[in-house]
Amino acid sequence: MRLIESLRAKVAQWPYALISVLAAVSAFGTYTSMYAFRKAFAAGTFTGHEYFHINYKVWLVIAQVIGYMASKFYGIKFIAEVNSKNRARYILTLIGIAWAALLAFAFVPAPWGIMFLFINGFPLGLIWGLVFGYLEGRRSTEFMASVLSISLIFASGFVKTKGKNLIDVFHVNEYFMPFLTGALFALPLLFFVGCMELIPPPTEEDKRLRAERTPMNASERKQFIIRFLPGIILTLIVYVLLTIMRDVRDNFEVEIWASLGVKDNSVFTTTDIKISLVVLVAMSLLILVRKNLRAFSIIHLMIIGGCVLVGVSTIMFTLKMMSPTSWMTCVGLGLYLGYVPYNAIFFERMIASFHYKSNVGFIMYVADSMGYLGSVSVLLVKELGRPSISWGAFFQEGVMIVALVGAVCGALSLIYFLQSASRDKKKLSEDEDSGEQTLSLNPVT
Repeated sequence: MRLIESLRAKVAQWPYALISVLAAVSAFGTYTSMYAFRKAFAAGTFTGHEYFHINYKVWLVIAQVIGYMASKFYGIKFIAEVNSKNRARYILTLIGIAWAALLAFAFVPAPWGIMFLFINGFPLGLIWGLVFGYLEGRRSTEFMASVLSISLIFASGFVKTKGKNLIDVFHVNEYFMPFLTGALFALPLLFFVGCMELIPPPTEEDKRLRAERTPMNASERKQFIIRFLPGIILTLIVYVLLTIMRDVRDNFEVEIWASLGVKDNSVFTTTDIKISLVVLVAMSLLILVRKNLRAFSIIHLMIIGGCVLVGVSTIMFTLKMMSPTSWMTCVGLGLYLGYVPYNAIFFERMIASFHYKSNVGFIMYVADSMGYLGSVSVLLVKELGRPSISWGAFFQEGVMIVALVGAVCGALSLIYFLQSASRDKKKLSEDEDSGEQTLSLNPVT
């Protein structure tokens, strides 16, 4: 511990830009490593087993998502109150539990693996909030969070490619593959978590520009929700839809590509790398926008634009004006242009715009809990209500709903927050005028 504190003190003397790069790379590496313990199993097909006429893999996906969803509800309190000194210990312990669950999954026969995918999902749902806690409330949060968020796109395809290679090239049993994929990332995980511990806390200038970030008790969390309730409701509608379709794409990408006639394993990584670069550039440029409300408005426009891109590209694909690969790339880009800002900078700039003493982790986990509840619900409705529809057709229908509802609610959210900021500014001006009048009526003698 003393060694970490000594190294952290030395890092604190580095130029601010270099510290930001260290934080960004460390967070990206940590979350990418975590994905190896979470998403590698999706590279398998797990055919040959059905329960209640539902494929075994679908049960595995549902179980993991339910575990992930449950952790998001728990994380509303846990992440909001977590002490920064315990972050690294929590990250390693939680991922260790998830890895142990994958080992059990490798040995237990179906359908008992369902239980261990639930156990795997629960601890991993808390990792995002712990990692983001190292980055929030800083002048360079946009850049750092953008790099971190790219792991949401890049890591999924990357670890699934590794998993597929273990199965196809090294002939690893697909039930053992998820555990072995995790093993490949165990040492990188330790290294990157250690690097994150070297990041010094936000400076006084950071706190002045972005509002101080503090733990929140139950009363403070309630007040936050009441203060921004209309905007939060609109935000949740958009985020839930984006989470559902992003999750369908993530968990059933193999099946969607196959329904489109594309079976090349490298397509997962190559497509996601292109999307990652575009999203990274778009979000990183927001660091140039110093006025928080202006940046918050631009983020809204980015989300609305993503929804529009999803809708336009899907219409063009339906009319055979776009190839399957181009369509999947455009839809993926649109989904992530909407989804990633919510996971990185939307709530960061929201708090900074209104200078509200709080933390991103709390409201992010409120959104995530609703998002994954929606994801589980849709999976169950699809499998129980429309089991005959392919994942490709289901995905195509779903993204059109995202395009229409997401764009409308995104626009209404922007209007609400701009009006709310205007009211705050007017009230502040009136309070200042009232104060000046009081002073004039009570002159100093």
